[in-house]
Amino acid sequence: MKRANQNVSVDQVISNRILILTLTIVVCFLVIFLRLFYLQIISYNDYTAKREDYTSIKQYTSAPRGQIYDCKGRILAKTVVSHNIVFTSPNNFDEDDYELYAKRIVKVFSVSAKDFTDEDKKQAYITYKSFLSPSDSEYAANHLLTAKEFKQYKNGAWGGDAESKRYQILMDRIGKKQIGEMSQADLKMCVIYQRMVAKQSTGQENVVLEDISDDDVAYLVEHKTDFPGFDVDFGGWKREYPYGESLSDVLGSVTTSTQGLPSELSSYYLSKGYQYNASVGKSGLEYQYNDLLAGTPEIAKITYDSKGLAQKEVIQEAKKGYDIHLSIDIDLQSTLDNVLKNTLSENGGTKNRENFQSLFTTVLNSKDGSVLAMSGYQMDLDTKEMTYFASGNYMSLVNPGSCIKGATVYMGESEHVVSPGEVIVDKVMNIGGQEFSSYEEHGPVDDVSALQVSSNVYMFNVAIRLAGSSYVEKEPLAVSDLQGTLNLMRSYYSMFGLGNKTGVDVPNESSSYMGYGSEPGMLLNYSIGQFDMYTPLQLATYGTTIASGGNLYEPHFMAYATEVNSSEVIVSNGKKIKSTLPEKNAQYLERVQQGFKACVSSGYCGDGLKDIGVEVSAKTGTAEVGDYTTANLVGYAPSSSPAMSFACSAPTSSMNTKNVAPNICTTAVMPEVVKTYFELYPAS
Repeated sequence: MKRANQNVSVDQVISNRILILTLTIVVCFLVIFLRLFYLQIISYNDYTAKREDYTSIKQYTSAPRGQIYDCKGRILAKTVVSHNIVFTSPNNFDEDDYELYAKRIVKVFSVSAKDFTDEDKKQAYITYKSFLSPSDSEYAANHLLTAKEFKQYKNGAWGGDAESKRYQILMDRIGKKQIGEMSQADLKMCVIYQRMVAKQSTGQENVVLEDISDDDVAYLVEHKTDFPGFDVDFGGWKREYPYGESLSDVLGSVTTSTQGLPSELSSYYLSKGYQYNASVGKSGLEYQYNDLLAGTPEIAKITYDSKGLAQKEVIQEAKKGYDIHLSIDIDLQSTLDNVLKNTLSENGGTKNRENFQSLFTTVLNSKDGSVLAMSGYQMDLDTKEMTYFASGNYMSLVNPGSCIKGATVYMGESEHVVSPGEVIVDKVMNIGGQEFSSYEEHGPVDDVSALQVSSNVYMFNVAIRLAGSSYVEKEPLAVSDLQGTLNLMRSYYSMFGLGNKTGVDVPNESSSYMGYGSEPGMLLNYSIGQFDMYTPLQLATYGTTIASGGNLYEPHFMAYATEVNSSEVIVSNGKKIKSTLPEKNAQYLERVQQGFKACVSSGYCGDGLKDIGVEVSAKTGTAEVGDYTTANLVGYAPSSSPAMSFACSAPTSSMNTKNVAPNICTTAVMPEVVKTYFELYPAS
């Protein structure tokens, strides 16, 4: 009986265990079923999308660029439609396929070598040599490396940057001789080949031919199957500048569709999220405001079909960039360009102007510092060839000469070393046996007449007193703190924008050149503009500070940005006051204004500005530069309520002799420019 009970107990345990195992199996199958149901039914779309994301490539195409307008709505830089042939590499292409279709493109379509850049041609040469056997000594143009360089390259001595370093060396050494080794057909094929394989690993669309004809468009559309991976981009664009060279270097330029990111700026643009194939600004205002102008790129998802061909699905439409509106008046700009070009062309290299080879002028709005016009030219004295160089107004430095004497007078009176109306006799000064004088002796002059006649002696006395010294005939100056005095003078000139970057909204602005020395006499030279050097734009901001009653503005080109085809302002770039001269010293600035006004009305600033129908205030400046003289003119108008201010600089425009030629800025440049301004703005 006991044994029977034991058997029942064992059977029960076994039965329970089977039940538990069965339930466990059922639960497991239920969990698996529910999981499969969740994956295949509920989350099917999500996982399908993820799978496509993992196996597809995102492709970015630049949006049409915003346009640049002048202050009256005239287009200075516009975006026009350009039909391009684009290529997205099939995932089964090999080197032979790329070569085959590059040759086919060259044979069938119009490919002009005139459109190739020097970089295109140099890259083509490397590609041309890459078709050789790797055992060939000229393979991939490696023969242009020295034996030492090639050894370092091969053994890894250049590290992870080896290919980049090798490429740069080759690009520096490939010249006309090497490029001449290729036939025109080879050159074209290699350029197209290079464009096809560029960034192929990223799956990005590459532009291989830009702005193709309607016939080429029709042919490719009709013979699409003969050109796998190729297509026509009907949404392509190119940049045009309707006014030619006018303001060209200030506006800057944009890379083409075939160029993409410029190599020297690629790190900068990549860090901002741009793709390698993006068309971007590479200089000037196009670069400065690229983020506004560029817009939002089109984003497409690229997958590949069973034949290895790319399939494109747009997932984000392109949005055109914002339009930029400048303070520039193209009518005034055109007049300024013509005046400068003609003046330099007619006078450069002539008698007494043998080294006159550059001329710059900036016109600012006196009420907010915005740039109304800016121009510059350089001339090759041998060939007489003219080069546009408006950016020279903020990139080159000139010796200012006497035009900065307004700041010297203001400084002297603010530091109470001279008084308004105080008379100083202008006659030759003998300091330690060395003579210092004005161009001619003017006799008794006060602060206003000192500016009118451009008295050096008056300014010398300001500098001497500022240094805590006094003039004793034939005795050297006793200056206890030369550097401290120099620093004080520089601080005053900087109040007018002299010696510091203006902050103008374009890249590559120069600062200044600070003279150096250990002789007290350098203070005298500094007081008359014969020591430090400034940009013409700094001279213009100096004139604007005087004209505006003491406001030092930050000059700017862009006024505002708007949505495309809209007046809605997205970004405004209005008046920016960097600093203001102290109100307590307003009377001293008024004396400077009176001096500038007297310089023109008396004829000391030349007769050209006297009779143009509006009252002009200005100050000339001539600086000795070796055997030559640099001429400057800084001023504003109307004198009573300034609307425009200007600075004109003509470096080394005259021989430094008693037969010095007249200041070209006063005789030939500014009268015509000021007259044009008030014809355009008669109510100013």
